[in-house]
Amino acid sequence: MSVMEQLWVVGAAAYAMMLGGAIGYERELKNRPAGFRTHMLVAGASSLLIGMGQLAIADPRFRMPLLINMDPMRLVEAVVAGVSFIGAGTIFASRGGKDVAGITTAASLLMVAVIGACAGLRYHLLALASAVLTLLVLVALDVVERRGRTRPASTQDRQ
Repeated sequence: MSVMEQLWVVGAAAYAMMLGGAIGYERELKNRPAGFRTHMLVAGASSLLIGMGQLAIADPRFRMPLLINMDPMRLVEAVVAGVSFIGAGTIFASRGGKDVAGITTAASLLMVAVIGACAGLRYHLLALASAVLTLLVLVALDVVERRGRTRPASTQDRQ
């Protein structure tokens, strides 16, 4: 494994962290439990794990007979499992169990992990498009939801 290949992995992780940071910044502005740094770290870790797996697959030390075959999708599964624990920590239920908060933030952490995996696999356009779509869901749909909740009652509703 060359130094250049390793630098590509570091570059992909930096790209993933930038995209994850954009989503984390939105969560930070809304004062959610996982914000800017958490989203950056989850995206970067995801990308690094995937990139490291690709480097290991190409490493001749792992091509000897009788060694276990490596499956890059297992790394994706490991990332999702790890992020699930972090996401679970962002979900809070009220004492009565009627209100639950943090589910959207947990979902955004899962999304940045997948975005990081895309970057780690060098699917940079897919990672960027996914980050944009995630921000659209978090920002644009929030505006639509707030407008729907604060809509003045019509004359029919008052009767």
